[in-house]
Amino acid sequence: MQTIDATKVPYKTLSNGAKIPVIGLGTFGSDNYDAETIAQAVKTAIKMGYRHIDCASVYGNEKEIGVVLKEIFSEGIVTREELWITSKVWNDKHKQVVESCKQTLSDLQLDYLDLYLVHWPFPNFHAPKCDVTARQPDSIPYIHENYMNTWRQMESLVESGFVKNIGTSNMTIPKMKLLLRDCKIKPVVNEMEIHPHFQQPELYQFMKDNGVGVIGYSPIGSPGRPERDKTPEDTVDMEDPVIMAIAERLNVHPAVVCLKWAVQRGQITIPFSVKTDKMYTNLKGITEGPLTDKEMEQVSKIDKQCRLIKGQVFLWQHAKSWEDLWDLNGEITK
Repeated sequence: MQTIDATKVPYKTLSNGAKIPVIGLGTFGSDNYDAETIAQAVKTAIKMGYRHIDCASVYGNEKEIGVVLKEIFSEGIVTREELWITSKVWNDKHKQVVESCKQTLSDLQLDYLDLYLVHWPFPNFHAPKCDVTARQPDSIPYIHENYMNTWRQMESLVESGFVKNIGTSNMTIPKMKLLLRDCKIKPVVNEMEIHPHFQQPELYQFMKDNGVGVIGYSPIGSPGRPERDKTPEDTVDMEDPVIMAIAERLNVHPAVVCLKWAVQRGQITIPFSVKTDKMYTNLKGITEGPLTDKEMEQVSKIDKQCRLIKGQVFLWQHAKSWEDLWDLNGEITK
């Protein structure tokens, strides 16, 4: 197996001084791979040089990942302090954040998390496999008071030492404004969908202006996303002529161009793969030469505003469309 010197992987310094590797391995693959396969990919990635693993309780594989983390530590491949481990509280545990975090720590066989996120700002109890027209009977919209009750529990995890840093995921500008106004401990990051065909420049700039780091998921366009999230109008980043032309010049896979663009833009990226060659190519690409200023500008012009992860499984009954989840209709409950 080819490896990369982990010290060559860049870090980003967050607003509180914490240093996070700019590339991590995503572990959301439960629709296509079993938990053991993903766990073994984590072990391979760490041996290869990855030092950032992005987990979540809802992915259904934290117990298996915990087993390989224990193996990694016992074999002396890395120490706990050398890794950045992220997890997330799922929607059905917004009232039991501390308990959920403790379960994740038990499953991952860790004493603390480097980062804990509120996975979605909607306290739903299940996420059926449904298409973009579906409605979920027990879904409710964002209510700020409820979210702040969840956030207070997140803050308590930092105060108790179970978590080093806390952050958000899938937030919008209206929601984040309210949180920044009312929080005691500021979120260090917001994890959000970002790739060349969905660049979210306004939201990205808002986070940057407010000192909130950005972790971009689906950085190459999420070709392996669940069927329920696919719609006819979706576009394919890696087939974009601009991406393909840059990849040809650099003699790299188009995915590497997407990842280079993300890191040079200033965000953290978490591509998912269980294939050793792809994991290596992604990591190697981040440590090699940058895109030119002209290429960065070219990529900035191919934004198609194509959201791939619409979140429709959390849509409440009276909502007009999945766009309500993202405050695109200008409505938010405070």
